[in-house]
Amino acid sequence: MPAPSRRPPVSGRAVLLAAAVAILAQLVLRGWVAGSGFFYWDDFILIGQVATHPLWSTELLLTSHDGHVMPLAFVLTWLVTAVAPLNWTAAVVVLVAMQLLASLAVLRLLIVLLGVRARLLGPLLFFLFVPLTVPAFAWWAAAVNALPLQIALAWVSADAVLLARTGRRRYAVSGAAVFAVALLCFEKSVVVLPVAFVTAVLVAHVTGSSAREVARRGAALWTACGAVLLAWAAYFLSVVQRPRGLSGPEDPGALLRRALSDGLVPGVFGGPWRWERWQPATPWADPPGVAVMLCWVLLIALVAWTIRSRSRSRAVGAWMFVIGHAVLTIAPIVVLRDGPGTAALLLQSLRYFADFAVVATIAFAILLLAPPRSSAAAAKGNVGQHDSSTHERADGGRTGVGGRTGARRFAGLAVAVLFLGSSVYSTITFTRSWEPSPARTYITGVQAALPGAADAPLLPQEVPWNVLNPLAFPLNMTDHVLAPIATPTTFAQSTSRLRMITDDGAIVEAQVWWNRAIVEGPEPECGHRVREPTTLPLDGPMQIRDWTAQINYFAERDGQIAVSFEGDAETVAEVRAGLGTVYVRLLGGGTALRVRTVDPQQSLCVGAGPVGVVGYDR
Repeated sequence: MPAPSRRPPVSGRAVLLAAAVAILAQLVLRGWVAGSGFFYWDDFILIGQVATHPLWSTELLLTSHDGHVMPLAFVLTWLVTAVAPLNWTAAVVVLVAMQLLASLAVLRLLIVLLGVRARLLGPLLFFLFVPLTVPAFAWWAAAVNALPLQIALAWVSADAVLLARTGRRRYAVSGAAVFAVALLCFEKSVVVLPVAFVTAVLVAHVTGSSAREVARRGAALWTACGAVLLAWAAYFLSVVQRPRGLSGPEDPGALLRRALSDGLVPGVFGGPWRWERWQPATPWADPPGVAVMLCWVLLIALVAWTIRSRSRSRAVGAWMFVIGHAVLTIAPIVVLRDGPGTAALLLQSLRYFADFAVVATIAFAILLLAPPRSSAAAAKGNVGQHDSSTHERADGGRTGVGGRTGARRFAGLAVAVLFLGSSVYSTITFTRSWEPSPARTYITGVQAALPGAADAPLLPQEVPWNVLNPLAFPLNMTDHVLAPIATPTTFAQSTSRLRMITDDGAIVEAQVWWNRAIVEGPEPECGHRVREPTTLPLDGPMQIRDWTAQINYFAERDGQIAVSFEGDAETVAEVRAGLGTVYVRLLGGGTALRVRTVDPQQSLCVGAGPVGVVGYDR
């Protein structure tokens, strides 16, 4: 009876070529995703900070942003802003470059785990196209955290396996260096070290080694990374500040269920297919209920099938690894965030699960590496002699018959096509939801209008609420947000010509609305004579906030005056000889203004005028 025919194995060169094509396809898709978006929300806070502080300042390197400590993220933002201020095309190039590094790091890890064999393409395609990583990639402020973490998870895990396998110390140096960079981009990178250790332990368990052996052979990496972690922890604790608005959870059980059912589980299967968005929030996953139920059924079936078909202890270890990381990802958000539905929507945005994609990819590879149940049983008594090639031979011997092998390959190809189609569809629907951008309209309009408004400075004002929320004050003021494209004279606390920036970025003439008024002065044909500090009564009290005062004056000569609410900080304004008007931005409140001349020889008269907020005719 002739021996059953086998299909020749796929060459390593063909596998690498397929991997390269897949990565290129991912970058094209991600380039379209990024190019469809724009700077959003926290991006303007980061950009304003780097534009108003030197690169090596304590304001950038020794500060925290909304509870995050990320000096290298500030450095990267500073470099991009210095080269191309508020230029989204430059940001897209950097995002795609970082995505390339992450994809190559995962490819390296899979080669280390599985060898240059066709079976690595499944986990690679999962990482490249799973929608879990898309929301964090599309938003600059999230990407400068998430992408370095993904790179480090893959790189350090590969170094841990290689060090345990070869004993070469260069992997300890490489892993510790990448770990340090990731920590300085995102504090969540503390998970890199335990993930790398568990990965090395699971690989050792599959190949017949022990956790003790992994700890011993990888001691140089664990020691170096531990030293990095201790040094970073001292730095982190010295600068971190608790973000505003955090408290205990309102209903952690409900939040956990929604995070899993509406976010993570559909995302693993290429979902959520449908996104919801309320401007100016980011899109969040809103999968159909039937799809959620189907995904849970598929997940349970997948877990059961892998545990039954593969070595039970190896498969259970891989799944416990995935579940443990999912819990560690969700728990801090559930514990720290509060408010009806807020935390659930945050988790449903999926950006918090970007690093989970790397861990799931590792688990996928471990399941492929684990021997089938029959092979594992036959190999009892030969612990320590199995390696990845032995497993492949055993699997090949069991499934090498042409019909069964062909059926499995066809099934695998069908699953891959379904997953890719599902993932690409979810990516497209996310991008369509993400694309509308009030910030793009506003920034583009301002960039076009500013060169024609250089004759007089603009008073700082809040940017539109759907560009940056007023809760970010004072970081939502135009002199902060637009600092990268402003000149030193673009904004000032006083101006001789009052104009405003509209919500679409146009610059228009404006006026002070008469919330209150400076009352007429006692001196005929002069009003209030100002030679020394003089009080200008208002026609009613004003609460403490930002106001603009219209000072109508007659000055004997050019000079400066200082204006304030009584007892509050002064604003210095230029005055010109003769009749004139100057608009002064003030912070304070009360029943009177205080005016004095900076030059003791100066004298001027001040008439009645409004004090209030600035507006324009729409």
